[in-house]
Amino acid sequence: MSRKVLVLGEVRDGSLRNVSFEAIAAGKTVAEGGEVVGVLIGDSVQNLGKDMIQYGADRVVVVEDGNLKNYSSDGFSQAFLAVVHSENPDGIIFGHTALGKDLAPKIASKLDAGLISDATIVEAAGEHVVFTRPIYSGKAFEKKIITDGIIFATIRPNNISPLEKDESRTGDVQTIQAEIKDLRTIIKEVIRKASEGVDLSEAKVIVSGGRGVKSAEGFKSLKELADVLGGAVGASRGACDAGYCDYSLQIGQTGKVVTPDLYIACGISGAIQHLAGMSNSKVIVAINKDPEANIFNVADYGIVGDLFEVVPLLTEEFKKLKVTTA
Repeated sequence: MSRKVLVLGEVRDGSLRNVSFEAIAAGKTVAEGGEVVGVLIGDSVQNLGKDMIQYGADRVVVVEDGNLKNYSSDGFSQAFLAVVHSENPDGIIFGHTALGKDLAPKIASKLDAGLISDATIVEAAGEHVVFTRPIYSGKAFEKKIITDGIIFATIRPNNISPLEKDESRTGDVQTIQAEIKDLRTIIKEVIRKASEGVDLSEAKVIVSGGRGVKSAEGFKSLKELADVLGGAVGASRGACDAGYCDYSLQIGQTGKVVTPDLYIACGISGAIQHLAGMSNSKVIVAINKDPEANIFNVADYGIVGDLFEVVPLLTEEFKKLKVTTA
């Protein structure tokens, strides 16, 4: 059953986030041989259309407006709804990001549509599409389908592999007009407090610290290890509450949910709230002085030892490995 599916491309700092390409791959599954239409919203974003096409979109629809330079719920919902009314899609896919979590429910409400959020697996099953999503902080999974109306879902970053980029693919990139009006909020400037480097929600490797890191100074060795591995630094809520790092790094039930290829937990006890944010990582390595720490129950590999001794040793070994393989 072929369908037309809209996929929102998420732009950050002038380029598309990786979750946009993952959403295209999910959109291909939902479309089942139909058309995947990329959607770009912003100010001067038309040039990114070719990237969406090279990653699998059949064509791209662009809405540009000066009021869309920075994200706002009002502005982006008006722009996206203009595309919906123009295209009349059978399905919509967003990334389950801060933007997607804010925008998707509003769009679903306007369309009187159901919404499946935070899907980690998308599968075609006959005339339906089955979405698998974690529940109860990752302790269980449920499978859901939409039997009537638009198939609308958000996908968790780092769970659905994007299609291989094909630079030979071509497709139409069309700009449409949308009246952006009566905005209750206008974002004049965005000042980021988050650390520079790899986006935590999309990082393939995360080195995370807990109360055992003991200070903001202690996070420096974690950052060095993360830099060597090309990864990002995360933290438990305990470390954030203690003032060792900014809350933008928090991973857990009340922070970010991440699924990297490698998660290195340093000085993290393994409270259930933290596990809810990282237990679905593909490989988990735990470093803790306490052999009874709960983090070892979910770890694939455990090191019982002082993180201030172990982390620098790991960093040096990875540096040697990089030199050897260079």
